[in-house]
Amino acid sequence: MLTTESSSYYNDLEKMSVNEILTSINREDQTVPHAVQKSIPQIEALVEQIVPRMKKGGRLFYIGAGTSGRLGVVDASECPPTFGVPFDLVVGIIAGGDTAIRKAVENAEDDWNQAWKDLAAFAPNENDTLVGIAASGRTPYVIGGLNEARNAGLLTGCVVCNDGSAVAKAAEYPVEIVVGPEFLTGSTRMKSGTAQKLALNMISTSVMIRLGKVKGNKMVDMQLTNEKLVNRALRMIIDELNIAPDEAQSLLDEHGSVRAAIEAVRK
Repeated sequence: MLTTESSSYYNDLEKMSVNEILTSINREDQTVPHAVQKSIPQIEALVEQIVPRMKKGGRLFYIGAGTSGRLGVVDASECPPTFGVPFDLVVGIIAGGDTAIRKAVENAEDDWNQAWKDLAAFAPNENDTLVGIAASGRTPYVIGGLNEARNAGLLTGCVVCNDGSAVAKAAEYPVEIVVGPEFLTGSTRMKSGTAQKLALNMISTSVMIRLGKVKGNKMVDMQLTNEKLVNRALRMIIDELNIAPDEAQSLLDEHGSVRAAIEAVRK
């Protein structure tokens, strides 16, 4: 039996008090970072392969179904505002299309051929990377996409939550994060989803740092799309250049980004 389908360590959930439910979920959640820690060498190996390809103009694609697909979409959609990269540099694709982000699409994950059809719209090439996300490690949509991508010369990786899965075998650089049984038996949106989110955070953030999208510990290329982010940008400029707020505002107005403002002063 798959670890993700193993029976919960808890029983009679409906008889628990709210406090018992919450405490038990939290107890299980605390095991997830330790499981992720064990997989750092695998994550590192994948990132080390992604970076040089992206430096050549490659892109990073995520594919998945259900929760896994949604997590890929979330991570991809947050890269442009956080790192100032084009919207199509990191792309999340979910089985069933964008409709499936909010509403489950029946049988979408069972189509072996659809992922590569979905990817074809982006004209993938050998500099691109495809990361399949599947808690179970047996999703046909993901396996089929990885197989076709590998045949086409793309770099392939995955994030799964079972050992020795078909998805992991289809990927050159698998990341296997085994979190054990879910609090609610088989509900992989819980610990497995948390593990996948942590891994995706690590992958995209480390890639962007290595691509030069961070200076010091600051998001110097972030998009200034609201007042909160503008204020954050001003603080960065003030701290970096040790200047007055009004001068920082003038620099930001003139140059449009934290990086450009700082570089204009230090050139």
